[in-house]
Amino acid sequence: MIEFLRRLWPYVRPYQFRLFMGLFCGVLFALAQGALMIGLKVAVDLIFIAPANFSFASQLEKAPPILRPLIDQLVALLPELKAPSSKSGLIATIMFIPLVMFVRGCFAYLNVYFTNWASVRAVADLRAKVFEHLQHLPLSFYSQAKTGDLISRITNDTLILYTVIGNSFAAIIKDPVTILCMVGLLLSQQPRLTLISIFVFPLCLVPIVIYGRKVRRSVQAMQTASADMTNLMHEAFTANRIVKAYNLQEMVVARFREITGRFVGQMMRTVRSCDLPSQMTEFFGSVGVALVFAYVVFVADRNMTAGDFLQFIGSIFLMYQPMKALSRLHNQIEQARAASQRVFDLLTTPNTIVETATPLPLRARGADVSFDDISFSYGDRQVLHQINLSVKSGQTVALVGASGSGKTTLTSLLLRFYDPQLGKVRIGGTDIRNAAVRDLRDQIALVTQDTILFNETIRANIRLGRPAATDAEVEEAAKHAYAYEFIMAAPRGFETMVGEKGVNLSGGQRQRVAIARAILKNAPILVLDEATSALDTESERAVQSALEELMANRTTICIAHRLSTIQKADLIVVLDQGRIVETGKHDDLLKQGGIYFKLYTLQFQT
Repeated sequence: MIEFLRRLWPYVRPYQFRLFMGLFCGVLFALAQGALMIGLKVAVDLIFIAPANFSFASQLEKAPPILRPLIDQLVALLPELKAPSSKSGLIATIMFIPLVMFVRGCFAYLNVYFTNWASVRAVADLRAKVFEHLQHLPLSFYSQAKTGDLISRITNDTLILYTVIGNSFAAIIKDPVTILCMVGLLLSQQPRLTLISIFVFPLCLVPIVIYGRKVRRSVQAMQTASADMTNLMHEAFTANRIVKAYNLQEMVVARFREITGRFVGQMMRTVRSCDLPSQMTEFFGSVGVALVFAYVVFVADRNMTAGDFLQFIGSIFLMYQPMKALSRLHNQIEQARAASQRVFDLLTTPNTIVETATPLPLRARGADVSFDDISFSYGDRQVLHQINLSVKSGQTVALVGASGSGKTTLTSLLLRFYDPQLGKVRIGGTDIRNAAVRDLRDQIALVTQDTILFNETIRANIRLGRPAATDAEVEEAAKHAYAYEFIMAAPRGFETMVGEKGVNLSGGQRQRVAIARAILKNAPILVLDEATSALDTESERAVQSALEELMANRTTICIAHRLSTIQKADLIVVLDQGRIVETGKHDDLLKQGGIYFKLYTLQFQT
C-alpha cells in the first residue's frame, strides 16, 4: 500500500491543494453525520417528552466531555436554553434536520468533486508521462513489444487506476472519520451498548483480507486478457485485407471469443471478491444490532428515551455503511495496485539510447560520415562485423546485398535507433553519441519503402518535415517531389485527407509526399531505404525523378534492391552476412564478377 501511494504521489502533488480540500470536506461530512444524529435525538425527545419537562441545556449535558467547555460557554451566552422548550423551539429543532442534511450533502459533493478533480488530472499526467517515455524508447523495445499491449496499458490500465483512485481518495478520509465520529458519540452516551455493538467489527476484517489477495490476482489476469484483446483487434483491423483474402474471419472471431471468455471469467472473480466482503459486513452489522436489541430487552434498564435509542440505532447503521465502503475500498486499492504495476513497469523500462550530459555541437553540412570498426548484434544474433566505411560529403553511396546482410541496420545506427556494441559512427569527426539525439536527427532526412502518413491533410503531412514552413514552401517542396499535379487534382488539393496510413493515396503518391516532406526538411544527410522497391515502373520513374532532385548536393546513403536505381552512385558497397565484401562503381563491380555481378545478372537476365 505504502509503495503504491509513494509511486502515485509525484503525479498527485501538483493538485494537492484541491485534494486536501476534498479530504477536509470529507471530515466535515463525517462531523455533519454526528450532528444529524444529535438533531434526530433532540427532535424525537422534544416530540415524545412533554415540552414543559424538556430543555436544550439538559440535552447538551449528555454531549461528549470533550465538548463540555464549548457547551458551558454556549449556555452562558444563551440562558434561554435552560428554559422549557416552546413551540418555536420545536419548529427550530425540526428545521435543524433538513439544514444539516443540506450541509451534509454539500460536503459530500465537494468531497467527491475535489478528490476526483485531483485524481483525474494526476492519472492524465501519468498517462502522458508513460506515452512520452514510450516515444523515447529505442527500436529494440518495439521489436519485442506488442502494440495492443502498449495501448491497453496506457488506456485501460490508467482508466481503472483513475476510477479506483477517484473513488478511493473520496472515501479514504471520510469513511474512517465517520466511523470514529459515530463511535465517539456512542461511547460518550452509551458505552456498554457501544462495546456490544462493535464486538463483531474484527470479524469484518477477515473477508477483507482474504478476498483482497484474490482481487489483485484476478485484476492482473484481467488486464492481461484485456491487453491480448486489444492486440488481437489491432492486428485484425490493420491486416484486414489478409484476413479477408485468406478467409480468416472465423478464426479471428474464435480467438476473440476465447480471449473475451478469459476476460469475463476474471471479471466475475473480481466482482465476487469485491461484493462478498461488503455483504458479509452487512450481515455482521445486523448481528451487532441484534445484540443491542437483546441487551436492551433482557439486561439494560428502561431509562433510555426514544431519542436515545433512535440515535444509537441510527449511529450504528451510519457506522456500518462506511465499514462496508472500507471493505470495498481495500479491494479497489488492490485493483489499482495490480493495474498500476503494469503501468509503472513501462516507466521503469530503461532507454538504451543514453543522452550525453554535455552534448557537443554537430554540423553535418559539408562533413563526412564514417563507420569505424562497427560491430552490432540483436541479442545473440550478430548482424554487423567490423564495418569500416567512409562517406564523403555530397557523395551518394549505395548499400546492396541480400536480405539480412545488415544494410538497414547500418542506417539505423546512423540515426541512433540503436547504438553499436563496438565501434563508432562519426559525422565530421564527432562521435554521434556525444551529440544530442534531437540535433543528430534534425540533420538527417529519411525516406523508407513503407511510407507512413498520418491521418491528416496532405499539407500537414508534408509540413512535418519543417513545422514552421509556410504554405508557399510546402507547395514548392511538392513541386520538386513531382507531387504538385496529383495533389491539385485531388478534390480539396493540399487540404485533402490522406486517410489512415495514407490509404486514400496510391503507393507512388505516398512516396512523393514523403519525398516532399524530406525536401522541406532540407537536411544535409539523406537516407533512402528501398524507397522505390514496391512501386510499379511508371510510379518508380516519377519517384526516381523526385529522388534525384532530393539527392542533389546532399550526402546520400541509399539502400536498394533494384540495382537499376543506383547505377549512377558514386560508390556501391556490397554487404554479405554483415561484412563488406565489395566496393566500387557500377561498371567496376560488374567487371569483378563477384556478388554484385551475380545480383545484377539475376535481376536483368532474360
